Amino acid sequence: MSEKPQSYELAVERLEQIIDRLDSGQAGLRETLDLCGEGRDLVTYCTAELDAVGEGLKELKLDELATKLDSAAS
Repeated sequence: MSEKPQSYELAVERLEQIIDRLDSGQAGLRETLDLCGEGRDLVTYCTAELDAVGEGLKELKLDELATKLDSAAS
């Protein structure tokens, strides 16, 4: 993959296209290799996006907990 996907959703959509193409059995050897490389890059991108969202959720929960603790201490 030469460029970063525009969004997580578009990356997942492209992954689905790649899987469909590979499942069709119509891709030649070189195309299969290229599709697998692109798929690997997309999975890496999606994983990083999900990790970032997970970290954001953890931070929100920590902020929420800190607010509750501050309120309870008052």
